[in-house]
Amino acid sequence: MNKLLLIDDERPILEMLDLSLTSEGYQVFTAENGNDGMEIFEREKPKLVITDIKMPGVSGLEVLKRIRGSGQEAEVIIITGHGDMDSSIAALQNGASDFITKPIKDEALMVALERAKEKIIIAQKLRDYTENLEQTVQERTEDLRQAQQELLKKERLATIGETVTGLAHYIKNILNGLRGGMYKINSGMNRDKPIILKDGWEMAQRNVVKISELVLDLLSYSKEREPQRKSCHPNEIVLEAVESLQLLADNNAVKLSYSLDSNIRDACLDPRGMHRVLLNLVSNAIDACIYDPDQSKPFEVEVKTRVEVDGRGKNFILFEVIDNGCGMNREVKQKLFNRFFSTKKEQGTGLGLLITHKIIQEHGGEISVDSEEGKGATFRVRLEKEPG
Repeated sequence: MNKLLLIDDERPILEMLDLSLTSEGYQVFTAENGNDGMEIFEREKPKLVITDIKMPGVSGLEVLKRIRGSGQEAEVIIITGHGDMDSSIAALQNGASDFITKPIKDEALMVALERAKEKIIIAQKLRDYTENLEQTVQERTEDLRQAQQELLKKERLATIGETVTGLAHYIKNILNGLRGGMYKINSGMNRDKPIILKDGWEMAQRNVVKISELVLDLLSYSKEREPQRKSCHPNEIVLEAVESLQLLADNNAVKLSYSLDSNIRDACLDPRGMHRVLLNLVSNAIDACIYDPDQSKPFEVEVKTRVEVDGRGKNFILFEVIDNGCGMNREVKQKLFNRFFSTKKEQGTGLGLLITHKIIQEHGGEISVDSEEGKGATFRVRLEKEPG
């Protein structure tokens, strides 16, 4: 902070101040006009500048403006004529550290320089504090993210433990189905009855598929996975999911429809993951109609997409799956995404929504549900279109 630039078009004042400031330990650079002064400033980058305000050509006020606009940090002290208050005010308004009047007194000059150096020290401390604060925030944010990941991992492992217990009845039903299929196969072979043999084989196949799906669900939920993002068409993912479940809906007298926002176009998502999410949500919506105690009403499941823009201009994609089936009470809604839970009793594993929730979390998105018992449900998935 010992480098000091001195600019004044009056040679005697320049030499006098040079001697005085040098004797105080400053490394003084001098210039007799504003242009030469700015060249020295750009080359030497002094932290302290003293300039006369009224000079031919480039004035001291213009020097002050250029220094402030250069992006370099320096405190500028302005020298003004006695009683030239307008120039002093203009200098302060443009960021001057201080001003001193002619004739210059050493005491006033030293006080102004000490004030300027204090400002530099305070500014540096503030920058250091800000940088340290930003670093601390980043470190704490990363710590929090890692803690959340560990918590989710432990949550999933705990869920698997509970699910193993809760799945006992479901697995028992599968085993009974396999035994029944094996019995029919043996009976068909022993009695030479191709029809019984065929029924037994189909029964065994259905239960093998159930076992395979159960094992894959458990592996999917327990395994850490980064979304395989790529440019894709969200509306096409919806259409594929609807097409896959159309026969199930038709066979159970459920009208399955969709309403897609044409403005969505491309998005950066994991298409396989989102296909799994939509399959789970739509199949659950159809089941909500199938298991509704009130079978007198016409059942319908609708899938919607639309674009949302938040206050910061970020684009989000909203998927909605709406049904008018049995709905849920408050207690059921609170359990949906927590631990093993199924409203289908022996017909469900409770893993579908857990896996759905996990995939959406991996995307950095949100899932919510609105439902009232006996009046259907609406599941909403909100994902950022182009995640940072």
